[in-house]
Amino acid sequence: MLWDDRVVSDTTVAAVEAVESHVRAFFHGHRVESVEHDLGPQRRAVMPSLRVLVVGPGPRSEGWAYVSAGCWAAGEKDGHGLEFVMTAHVRDQRFIELMAMLAAYHCAGHRLGLEHSMPIGAPWVPGSACDHVLISLPYLHGPGLEHCPVAGGHARILWALPVTTAETEFRRRHGHEALERLFDEAEINPLDPFRASAA
Repeated sequence: MLWDDRVVSDTTVAAVEAVESHVRAFFHGHRVESVEHDLGPQRRAVMPSLRVLVVGPGPRSEGWAYVSAGCWAAGEKDGHGLEFVMTAHVRDQRFIELMAMLAAYHCAGHRLGLEHSMPIGAPWVPGSACDHVLISLPYLHGPGLEHCPVAGGHARILWALPVTTAETEFRRRHGHEALERLFDEAEINPLDPFRASAA
């Protein structure tokens, strides 16, 4: 076991293992790597079991997926909580760091949810106009990934979609559904960090 049993409860360990098993089953035929990211002592105290599951290309997707495992355990309420998935065009340490940052933001009390957004503080990748993430339904993977049973409840895996400041402002003015329609009309490629802003 990778965690210190004196610090991490059996429930937490079981929840992280359930999320990892769910992700591995959903992405059968893909290489899945479990990565521990050093968050520092304060964040590690809030999320002692956090992992980022890095899913390589395969039968379900030509891109890479980065899935948090450990948010549910740090922030569940009545057995229900969230995890997050981000898709990208390559495997890159910056995406693991971004997922860890998003998890820390969520678990530190900000409680991200469906239709929320969060500034990244920098471009998604150098040269990208995307500098926020939008929390949305995981349209690329569907409800098969979204709904993950854990002991005593379930984890909902939502999409952390990199978006531009202009798209975030459009959502604030016109609503989430209007932004999603705009994405559909523009036929955005969510794996392309250099895509043009739809707004």
